[in-house]
Amino acid sequence: MELLDEGVVPEHAREVKAEAREFADEHIAPNAEECFREGEYPWEILEAGQDAGLVAQDIGEEYGGSGFDIYQMFAIAEEFYRTDAGIGLTMMLASFGCEIVEKYGSEEQKEEFLRPVAECEQISGLAVSEPQTGSDLAGMTTSAEKDGDEWVLNGEKYWVGNAVEADWLTVYAKTGDGEDRYSNYSMFIVPTDAPGYEAEHIPEKMGMRASKQGHIVFDDCRIPEENLLGSQGGGFYMLAEFFNHGRIVVGGHGLGMAAAAIEETWEFVHDREAFGRTVNDFQAVQHILADMRMEFEAARALNWRAAERVAENDDAGLWAAMAKTKSTEVANFCAERGMQLHGGRSIFTDWRIARVYRDVRIPVIYEGANEIQRNLIYRQS
Repeated sequence: MELLDEGVVPEHAREVKAEAREFADEHIAPNAEECFREGEYPWEILEAGQDAGLVAQDIGEEYGGSGFDIYQMFAIAEEFYRTDAGIGLTMMLASFGCEIVEKYGSEEQKEEFLRPVAECEQISGLAVSEPQTGSDLAGMTTSAEKDGDEWVLNGEKYWVGNAVEADWLTVYAKTGDGEDRYSNYSMFIVPTDAPGYEAEHIPEKMGMRASKQGHIVFDDCRIPEENLLGSQGGGFYMLAEFFNHGRIVVGGHGLGMAAAAIEETWEFVHDREAFGRTVNDFQAVQHILADMRMEFEAARALNWRAAERVAENDDAGLWAAMAKTKSTEVANFCAERGMQLHGGRSIFTDWRIARVYRDVRIPVIYEGANEIQRNLIYRQS
């Protein structure tokens, strides 16, 4: 069964999609179970992905990257997440936040921070969520105050990919207290070796265990004034645009996991016998598989159409929210149905369907919980 076919993929993205699948089969698949079990950061696989030109290549060619567009990044996401979501997330987070720097940063910032990531000498991260605040971007409390020729950050960030591993992060912090709460936030580049920066890994997660997230404490963390990204007060609007692109790629996360659940389940029911015949001979099983396939195809068609609308900036927020919501929820549906058809074996943690079942619970929350996405869909329709 071949679900992630290239038929709906733009021609220019098909080569990198094939490269991503070949890499996933060679490097991710053989290590997926162990990486999930051990919960360790997969440095060797990440470095192999960097060598293969599949990590941090959404950065422009002028700064050392390949300039991959939204279609190419979406195609890579489908393939990586089909094989293992935790390793896939690690590889895609290696340049997280760089898109903001590339669009709003100065030439000096781009050369200093983007080029080392594109050339695979450094990795980055993005710090937005806080221990008590996630989807409310205008409710964050981490602050940045000007002190001479420096900015001083105080507060906490949570769920930050690469908080411990990254060389630098883009950080969202409050810089004002005006009536327009959306204009009170700014974006900063914060090296992780800056004085006053402390980070530790959060407790073990139930899913995506090969990706590490952290808890950051800023205690009078000082950075140069030139590390402000763009204009003061523009942070909320930078993130809103950034998340439109990110949610398309997260849709690819969901589709990859849905494909994994369907493929694994299809193989299992065609091999297992019960009551004198293979399980797939039962009509009830056939109907479940039919529903899984229909939902998957509907989500994938929506997501690729949404990618085009976001690329053209045509109602981007609406389409990104619909794609992210539908694709990640279809992943949950397919994983749950797949678990049911696996019967008792589904609860064994070393089975692929059990890993997928745990993993799918996470993307319905990150990049904006799906309940928030429904608010956006309604308001922008």
